[in-house]
Amino acid sequence: MVVAGLRSPFARSGTIFKDTRATDLARAVTRELIYRTNLDGAQVDEVIFGQVVPSPLVGNVAREVSLLPQLPRTIPAYSLNRACASAGQAVASAHDQIVQGHADVILAGGVETLSDIPILHSKRFSDVLVAASRAKSLGQRLKLFGSIRLRDLKPVAPAIGEPSTGESMGQSAERMAKENGISREAQDQIALLSHQRAHAGTVDGRLTAEIAPWFGGRDLSEVTTSDNGIRSDTSLEALAALRPVFDRRYGTVTAGNASPLTDGAAVVLMMSAERAYTLGYRPLVAIRSYAVAAVDPGWQLLSGPAWAVPMALDRAGIGWKELGLVEIHEAFAAQVLSNIQAWGSKAWADRIGRGAPVGEVDWDRTNVMGGSIAIGHPFGATGARLVTTLANEMVRRDVQFGLISICAQGGMGLAMVLERV
Repeated sequence: MVVAGLRSPFARSGTIFKDTRATDLARAVTRELIYRTNLDGAQVDEVIFGQVVPSPLVGNVAREVSLLPQLPRTIPAYSLNRACASAGQAVASAHDQIVQGHADVILAGGVETLSDIPILHSKRFSDVLVAASRAKSLGQRLKLFGSIRLRDLKPVAPAIGEPSTGESMGQSAERMAKENGISREAQDQIALLSHQRAHAGTVDGRLTAEIAPWFGGRDLSEVTTSDNGIRSDTSLEALAALRPVFDRRYGTVTAGNASPLTDGAAVVLMMSAERAYTLGYRPLVAIRSYAVAAVDPGWQLLSGPAWAVPMALDRAGIGWKELGLVEIHEAFAAQVLSNIQAWGSKAWADRIGRGAPVGEVDWDRTNVMGGSIAIGHPFGATGARLVTTLANEMVRRDVQFGLISICAQGGMGLAMVLERV
């Protein structure tokens, strides 16, 4: 059962959280959720967090979260990485532990601060440093250091791409747009809708209610209560003026119709039904089912949801038309439109062994408060944001079933069906 969820503001990397460690951000959001829900820390059985680019100094961010003063220091914790679906996997793993009777209360979420990523040395420079640490004399060390060349000092940042193909996710999205006939205009329409709806959700308070204010600056006087990537003043004309990023001559993927590099954290409070009601909580939703699928990364990298969504619906025992709300992670508008095209295609249904298409997307009930293009996409945290937003909106609209779809690096896709309780 999902009892509550909370997140930080999602901020473009290098802005609000440029001096913040992922650990501090994750701990701050979790502490605020504990406070808002009046949760007795002694009731928590486990902490699970997703993170895609961890600090070499903090390999298990979940354990650092579990060491908050509000929690007993004896709570086990682990971190996981399923790329962009990491926090979604954290929630799914918490669900499994609860269903199996191994736990009753779990804090599950994720965090990413791309402003605080590890910068590596070149292999050559690292080899010299290791050799120098083993040298038996000052002369040997000086000789080793003297062999360093300027090119050896070039820093190496973690790659946001596919190790198996060498292709970035943006390049893959560009290729998917071409192969699936996704136009630039259609992508920009999705981006505009994302910003318009996220702005509306911010103004009316639905999105800001899910955000723990961030107090920054030296004297903590700089208060941020909303996401800083939402552009209320954008237009189709402004989006159309942006140049393609990954194929500058023939491309259609731009900075405007793709999610930005983002910092942020999100956490969800999960409980068994019995423990929730015993403690006086009213759960928002239950997890009816989830599924994870994978495709060849060298093919259409971001099409994993085309398989995962029908699997999750089958496991839930429902059809597409029974969904009252849908949340599709917007890594790229091209990826969103490609998966939507697959779900509505008879040819695709035949390809995956189904008798009929999965279903046609109704934008009146899909991403009703915008998505990652506007709100932002901290890799490790987005899944928990989607669970929180969908669960709250299902309660507001009294919707029985909701769906989450997330594409992820490595050709993976995660889908989850939530049910109103």
